[in-house]
Amino acid sequence: MILPGAVFGVVGALAAFPLRLAAREVERRHAELRRGVTRRTTHVVFGRTLLAKTALTKTGDVEIERRVKAERDAGRQLVSENGFLRLLGLMKAPEASSLSRQSLIDQSRLTGDDLDMLSLFDAFEHDAEPYSFRDLILARKYAGLIASGASWGAIVRSVHRSGPVASLTAKSLNLGSQHGRPDAIYLDEGTSELDGQLLFDLGSPEDDTLEELFAEAEAAEEEGSHDDAAALYQRCLAIDPKDAIAAFNRANCLRGAGRVAEAAHDYARAIKLDPGFVEAWFNLAGLMSDEGKVASARRHLQKAIALDKAYADPVFNLARLEFDAGNLAEARRLWVRYLELDAGSEWARLAQKGIQFVDLHMARTAG
Repeated sequence: MILPGAVFGVVGALAAFPLRLAAREVERRHAELRRGVTRRTTHVVFGRTLLAKTALTKTGDVEIERRVKAERDAGRQLVSENGFLRLLGLMKAPEASSLSRQSLIDQSRLTGDDLDMLSLFDAFEHDAEPYSFRDLILARKYAGLIASGASWGAIVRSVHRSGPVASLTAKSLNLGSQHGRPDAIYLDEGTSELDGQLLFDLGSPEDDTLEELFAEAEAAEEEGSHDDAAALYQRCLAIDPKDAIAAFNRANCLRGAGRVAEAAHDYARAIKLDPGFVEAWFNLAGLMSDEGKVASARRHLQKAIALDKAYADPVFNLARLEFDAGNLAEARRLWVRYLELDAGSEWARLAQKGIQFVDLHMARTAG
């Protein structure tokens, strides 16, 4: 069930359903769906195309695992693609089940980490506990494949080329290939590597183009190709002018390329599309501060703090801004607040030094 006010972020494009249709269904339930993850995100949907995107890189599965851990550590609820479609009522829920996560681990000998990754990318009937007896059968098969040298990533990539996952419970899965792919999974009936169609085929050329463009833009941004990434995000915005994440990402790229005026415009555009986009307020404040526009930077930082009282970064930056402006008492108050949010980082040590400096200055002034 999707609760009103929930904010879903999608990491990797959905393989089984167009994002625009999913967004429409989420909005009908008075919640939000966005590409990417922001501080407001409460649920993260991991799209299965992420597997294809990282399949050819040596560190692909490790990068996915790192991202999954980061989102889980941030307190967000992780949702598989099938789990998301079930929440929307667009996919039938599997039969009733009763096996706990720990029971599946104990009876299959899968590690907890492998079980969680296989579940997150829909290698079972159920995407979370309680699991079914068919899930247990699959878990034992997967444990055997992993013992033979397969990775969870190789398993899910192969499994999703086979059709419905439950159909694999009656078949024997083996590791290896007749075609030079040692990590492929194949059936024992003499067939070649698992192949077939995905569960849904509801995409349109426009959806495919947009998802591919966004992924290409993200890759260019990660590589530091700021101008190229900005151009790609602009093409995304031409297709979907309401995408606040694309506007925000483009602003970051423009800022990285030194195109300050354009970056400010796109931060403002992201804020107009999503007034609660706290990172956009914060980054625009940083841009204004760099340009010496202190009053504007102060207003944007105050807005970011008002939107997200647990967001430590704007508190620190506002304290530093007030300190530079000579407002020492206000700077001290803000640094104290910062330490309530973050007591252990390098920035926390700087805040402590700032407080000590203000206290020493005030003591000298009083004396």
